[in-house]
Amino acid sequence: MFSASIVFGFVAVFSVPGLCCRATEYSTSDGQCCPMCNEGTFVRRDCTQFSGTGCAPCSGDTFMNQLNGLNRCFSCTLCDSGHGLFVKRQCTTISDTVCEALSGYFCKSWSDVTGCSLAQKLSHCAPGQRIKEPGSSRSDTLCEDCRAGYFSADGTDCTAWTATGSQGGWSLSQLLGGTPVHHRATHRPFTLTSTPTRNLERPINPTSRSLECGKKPDLCKHETAF
Repeated sequence: MFSASIVFGFVAVFSVPGLCCRATEYSTSDGQCCPMCNEGTFVRRDCTQFSGTGCAPCSGDTFMNQLNGLNRCFSCTLCDSGHGLFVKRQCTTISDTVCEALSGYFCKSWSDVTGCSLAQKLSHCAPGQRIKEPGSSRSDTLCEDCRAGYFSADGTDCTAWTATGSQGGWSLSQLLGGTPVHHRATHRPFTLTSTPTRNLERPINPTSRSLECGKKPDLCKHETAF
């Protein structure tokens, strides 16, 4: 046994025990199949044998983005600035809010429908590292260690150690304790000085030097005693 009715243009309602409702209908608690409400509305009253489904519009911070047989609309998503989010597109009666990551944050959970639902602060590279790839609203900063012979004090770029000389096979930065983090040469200038070759060959005899200068005064007049 079944009954049918058409009220104000609504599709006829069939109540057939044991049968599923159609794709555009929903099932009531007493087993009837009623027409669903449109986007932007919700079910205020189920259909009867004599009337169609009573639908009401979403209000306040609510929306409905699909045909439905629900008795309330969905709450609009809040974009919490305290969690690194801002409103990219406002909520309407037929669509949810779309959130995006704030500057200095990147999105860890993204949906084409609601946008970003979880954001995290962009990482800062540590001293001794450089930024390989800058972070964006979709991805975190990518860091890498400075290679040998380079340093980074602020974790941005790697700079080559500057060597102005060498001694005993050691580079300047090695002598002054250069590391991938610190370039000690910038704080402790290092100058290599040469010792006159004659001082390394043999000691100077003051007596013989005086005799030599007496014979050739022009040779010694600008000489400074050691």
